[in-house]
Amino acid sequence: MYMATEPASAAHPIEGLILSIRGQRVMLDSDLAALYGVTTGQLNQALKRNLDRFPADFAFQLERQEFATLISQSVISKTGRGGRQKLPWVFTEHGVVMLASVLNSPLAVTASVKIVRAFLLMREQLALHSVLAAKLSAIEQRLAGHDSEIADLFDALRGLLAQPEKPRREIGFHVREEARLKTPVAKTKH
Repeated sequence: MYMATEPASAAHPIEGLILSIRGQRVMLDSDLAALYGVTTGQLNQALKRNLDRFPADFAFQLERQEFATLISQSVISKTGRGGRQKLPWVFTEHGVVMLASVLNSPLAVTASVKIVRAFLLMREQLALHSVLAAKLSAIEQRLAGHDSEIADLFDALRGLLAQPEKPRREIGFHVREEARLKTPVAKTKH
């Protein structure tokens, strides 16, 4: 699986060169060559002379489909148009460190330190995102439990509002209609 990170920014240009391929964070040989101040051919030649230092979890060559995906994502140029003729190699964080020791130049060592720091920063950011995602999930679960309780509360309130109002009992002295009719009315003189 291929997933490009965001484009390189002025603050962290190396982070934008780190890709996710086969579930690993890697960098292309051409990008590393540029950072190390050598050609891609020189870098790959150093790799081939020292293949025993680069197990599959340090470096691997892309398959044709992965390469096609990179081309379609405009990460590298198409073959036949002055672009790559061979499948590119990619290097994990450990491969980057090993590559710096194989190239053994002051620029390679300096670039390697910057690249490893970029990998570490990315790892910290991913860990932070994981922690935030876990906290959000916990909040969602807590609120989901409250949803049913709030719904029950609203149902009870609707029930109270829907009940017919009981007639109020009047306060004061009331004479029954029968008693009033039986009582003689006093006649007044004019």
